[in-house]
Amino acid sequence: MLQIAFHPIYKHPLPDGHRFPMLKYELLPKQLIHEGTCTDGNFFKPEIPDDSHILRVHSEAYYLDLLHLTLEPKAARKIGFPLSKELVKREVIIADGTIKASEIALKNGIAMNIAGGTHHAYSNRGEAFCLLNDQAIGARYLQNKKLADKILVVDLDVHQGNGTAEIFKNDTSVFTFSMHGKSNYPFKKEESDLDIALETNTTNDRYLSILKETLPKLIASEKPDFIYYLCGVDVIASDKLGKLALTVSGCKERDRFVLQTCKDLEIPIMCSMGGGYSPDIKTIIDAHANTFRLAQHIFF
Repeated sequence: MLQIAFHPIYKHPLPDGHRFPMLKYELLPKQLIHEGTCTDGNFFKPEIPDDSHILRVHSEAYYLDLLHLTLEPKAARKIGFPLSKELVKREVIIADGTIKASEIALKNGIAMNIAGGTHHAYSNRGEAFCLLNDQAIGARYLQNKKLADKILVVDLDVHQGNGTAEIFKNDTSVFTFSMHGKSNYPFKKEESDLDIALETNTTNDRYLSILKETLPKLIASEKPDFIYYLCGVDVIASDKLGKLALTVSGCKERDRFVLQTCKDLEIPIMCSMGGGYSPDIKTIIDAHANTFRLAQHIFF
């Protein structure tokens, strides 16, 4: 059975001007249940994880500043959300969702987190709505528990996974692959193990051709025993923060290819949702829901 991390705190209310990015966390589970893709039984509730799991990725000084709300004002502004105890708790619980989903994926082939994909969080700072790097925390958890050795991060959000690249720089046990918009944030990018920067208005055919040529070769050369997939839907043409031009069906084919490849090669995969900022919330929900629909169809 498909298992999906979801906690009511994912819907954490924010002041006016910040609420829209959170709306999908309320609507997506409802849509999946309404259409019959999922039932209540597909969802599990993450909790507060042990601090040690977070401290394998993030510096103690930074983590304590988050917990005590003592970040320097400039550092807090880079995060983009008003900092609060509830927001920090939300990020910590999201990390636990990814930790637990990683363990489930080892058993079931796949597991998912309604939230997560916080790839702009560095080891010692946060930025762009990301406080803690959930997939990096999950990767280190699996390695510490000796549940995985070589890990591949497949980051197909429209924005480069700069925080993930920094965290695993010079670490050959985690290979970071980011395919993103060349002209998108972050404007000063880090160096992933493999970066593919796409031109503005890249469409379905070009995008999918590059992905389908690259991913199988990458898996063959790196031989990962676990894959983290960041499946942001901000690659869609209507996205307010993206500069690519995929359709919703093109984004769905992207997900189908990644999930089917992992299924065929018997590599466990854990999916975090990442970004999606189209003006019409229905577009965001449909594009994200496709990932869950495909997971059910391909794996179960």
